[in-house]
Amino acid sequence: MISVEDLIALVGIYNPKTNTDKIATAYAYGKEMHEGQFRISGEPYFSHPVAVAAILTEQRLDDATIITALLHDTIEDTKASYGEVEKRFGAEVAGLVDGVTKLTNLQLSSTETKQAENFRKLFMAMSKDLRVILVKLSDRLHNMRTIKSMSPDKQVQKARETMDIYAPLAGRMGMQWMRDELEDISFRILNPEGRQSIIRRFITLQRETGDVIHRITGDMRSELEKAGVEAEVFGRAKKPFSIWRKMQEKDQGFSRLSDIYGFRIITDNEEDCYRTLGAIHQRWRAVPGRFKDYISQPKSNGYRSIHTTVSGRDGKRVEVQIRTRQMHDVAETGVAAHWSYRDGVRSNNPFAVDPVKWISGLSEQFDDEENHEDFLEAVKLEMYSDQVFCFSPKGDVVKLPRGATPIDYAYSIHTRIGSACVGAKVDGIRVPLWTRLKNGQSVEIITAEGQTPQVSWLDIATTGKARTAIRRALREVDRERFIKLGCELARSAFEHVGRKATDKVMATAAKNMRLASGDEILARLGSAELTAHDVVQAVYPDLAPEKGDQIPMLHAVIGLDPGQSFDRAPCCQPLPGERIVGITYRGKGVVVHAIDCDRLITYEEQPERWVDLRWHSGTHPPAYGATLDLTIGNDAGVLGRICTLIGEKKANISNLEIVDRKPDFYRLMVNVELRDVEQLHSLMLTLEADTDVAATERFREKVKKGVMTG
Repeated sequence: MISVEDLIALVGIYNPKTNTDKIATAYAYGKEMHEGQFRISGEPYFSHPVAVAAILTEQRLDDATIITALLHDTIEDTKASYGEVEKRFGAEVAGLVDGVTKLTNLQLSSTETKQAENFRKLFMAMSKDLRVILVKLSDRLHNMRTIKSMSPDKQVQKARETMDIYAPLAGRMGMQWMRDELEDISFRILNPEGRQSIIRRFITLQRETGDVIHRITGDMRSELEKAGVEAEVFGRAKKPFSIWRKMQEKDQGFSRLSDIYGFRIITDNEEDCYRTLGAIHQRWRAVPGRFKDYISQPKSNGYRSIHTTVSGRDGKRVEVQIRTRQMHDVAETGVAAHWSYRDGVRSNNPFAVDPVKWISGLSEQFDDEENHEDFLEAVKLEMYSDQVFCFSPKGDVVKLPRGATPIDYAYSIHTRIGSACVGAKVDGIRVPLWTRLKNGQSVEIITAEGQTPQVSWLDIATTGKARTAIRRALREVDRERFIKLGCELARSAFEHVGRKATDKVMATAAKNMRLASGDEILARLGSAELTAHDVVQAVYPDLAPEKGDQIPMLHAVIGLDPGQSFDRAPCCQPLPGERIVGITYRGKGVVVHAIDCDRLITYEEQPERWVDLRWHSGTHPPAYGATLDLTIGNDAGVLGRICTLIGEKKANISNLEIVDRKPDFYRLMVNVELRDVEQLHSLMLTLEADTDVAATERFREKVKKGVMTG
């Protein structure tokens, strides 16, 4: 455990004018209150608050925050009271300690409705004083660093909660170093095999290529010297979870990922940032579409930096971040930079954002949410977002999260424009509404009177604002129809357990499910947002029949007309869990395509054939085929081992065809039967980790000049 002298010394490094007596008093008081308490590891409990305080010193925070860390568990876990803490340490510290105590009592990993309510409370606490969440994040970081003492079940629960809530929140606040560490520890617990496979591939890559980071760092320093720019250059390999996330997002194996190395260049001033960019681009070829200027267009949390990706040695892509020292300080501590001290005074960093403006800007995005589930989804979407910057036809800059579409753009301008959207032009060219927008593009929205939001837009939109507005409009348009359908579903479900779906029963169900009325229950039942099983269970939990283990294939897709059949498109082989859309065929019913299927381009001018669909949530049987394109070593036993690996992942091989045979490699097509897209990603990650697998891809047909190709 860190001694009081050492803690005071850590604060004194950046704040020589610190009130050492007050910190020492808080240290002694906290130690006294926690006397006789121990952590699961057997250590004295007070070692935890001290470690949290030490983490906050790394962010150069003020005395009040450090003292709050030392006392943050006293009101909850000891005989200390709010009044006593206020009397000894003042109203500011007492308020912060009370805020952290209330956050600790929030069960953020509980049921969806309860979780959403608690998220609102979380934002309310943050809005009063953001330092409360800084202490809570540091508290979670130390708990994750020492999580090995917990039971395996508890580790998994805490890791999931950290991955879902605390890591993205740290990232949203600009504290990327903390997000990286929280994600890496959680990843080690939730997917140890995936993490180890990435580490093994890193070791293999380093053995094959040598110390790439050292060589490229040297090259960059040399180029900057030639350009007369004084700067510090740092290089690093990206974290295992960051790489794994890219593999999932891009549906690529490790060997196909190019930008797994990152480099950071710290300059003296903003002018040198752009001179550095010029020197880097002169020496190495810039990768199109991978340039972001967050200096001229900062993020809302104060983050400023230039991002570019270039092709380095041997064609390897590397990511480069260029910023000044002041920008770097904000990039390291994010919103916390507002309270940072240096040489005993509040650090006057021009890039540190006002925390009150930041949190109010974040909170107002969720004020229009009508119910808890929509609020929760909006919060999570916004916390995970990265930004792209687009231009309106008038030249105004519009900020959107990464992956945003013209639908998101339209709703960001005005709800009326979003609802009336019938098309979009990007850089003057007509594009589908599902097009992902990129930095610097000019977007023009085409509207028409009488247009209303379509169900398929929910699969296209990515922002919480757009999805909320679309849902609200769809509910208004379809409410009567959904209520009528919901009445029939409720009547049948309650009769099945020997009860009647009376108005009183539906009102009781609404109260238990925290919804406004019985009609709201029926509307959501009719729109498939709720299941009849959920409604029966809300009123008669002992009578509700158990849900089936697996969803029958006949009922796997929601959105078909009664009696309408469907087939999966062979070109894209959509799996449960993926976004889908249907195309009608005469005599064939509906053919289901993945939303990103190239073949859909051929139906762009036939909107009447499109059907809004989505997969039923739940467990599906392992009966959905997908084709893997594998390149493996031509050695004895390799093919057998690959088949064994597939079997171990609970995937059945329905067909296997060798399409290319070379002296050193085989290329083969393997048809496997799977439950969902998550099982596919897990299987591909396992195969990619095998040293004899050179490439793993999901085979999908592509459209090229009207011809289907592999």
